[in-house]
Amino acid sequence: MTTLRHGDRSQAVRILQKNLNDHGAGLVVDGDYGDSTEAAVRAYQLKSGLVADGIAGEKTQASLAGGDCQFLLKNEDLVQAAQILDVPLASVYAVNEVESKGKGFLANGKPVILFERHIMYRQLATPRHEGDNPDELKRHADQLAAANPAIVNPKSGGYAGGTAEHQRLSHARLIDDTAALESASWGAFQIMGFHWHRLGYTSVQALVEDLSAGESQQFAAFVRFIQTDPVLHKALKGRKWAEFAKLYNGPDYQRNLYDIKLQRAYERHAECGCGQAVAA
Repeated sequence: MTTLRHGDRSQAVRILQKNLNDHGAGLVVDGDYGDSTEAAVRAYQLKSGLVADGIAGEKTQASLAGGDCQFLLKNEDLVQAAQILDVPLASVYAVNEVESKGKGFLANGKPVILFERHIMYRQLATPRHEGDNPDELKRHADQLAAANPAIVNPKSGGYAGGTAEHQRLSHARLIDDTAALESASWGAFQIMGFHWHRLGYTSVQALVEDLSAGESQQFAAFVRFIQTDPVLHKALKGRKWAEFAKLYNGPDYQRNLYDIKLQRAYERHAECGCGQAVAA
């Protein structure tokens, strides 16, 4: 399903406009995703409880077709996050738009994950308990890496994508359940499992259970991730997008233009005034 947004012109936009009209939009069906269509999308999203970003992605189009929105991120989640983080709602819209993978769950209902074999190696080689011998742990990790290089490996890679990532995780859990869960990133915002303590969970298993319950829970964890990193939080409050992108996405952020995308998304949401209207 193609994501549709302001500036698009296509037959898919015509279908979107017809579907919006079925919900009372009153649009001219011309296939042009202009200001009026974007406003109608936002209005529908608000009425349906979806994130009111004016972008007709898979979630909005599925909802228009009668799909279930129960486990999807809600606009009220973003409003609450803006209050918690003490930033404009437009900033939260921008971060959600650029940093989210779009969907927090696969078609089979399992959360989106990415299993990191090099983190699995690191976790297995890291002492956890008093009396752990680092040399023995590393030796054991090396043995596991030699026997299962797709699951335990000093080097990153080996990704399979989609549901196959859960198969990789299942194999890793047979080796060490906690290390395996800590070595996967979870949900729409790809929160690494090893952050469980920082985010206030009692265990990585508790984190996984929570983030498997819905996109709202995944977003709440993302908000806590920002909250618990004072430098990242300060960059967001100051709308220093390059610094925020570097901290969150890593040193290669410029290659994917994350800072530019964040700046443009913020300006679009701020200029339309929608954020302020929603917050009120």
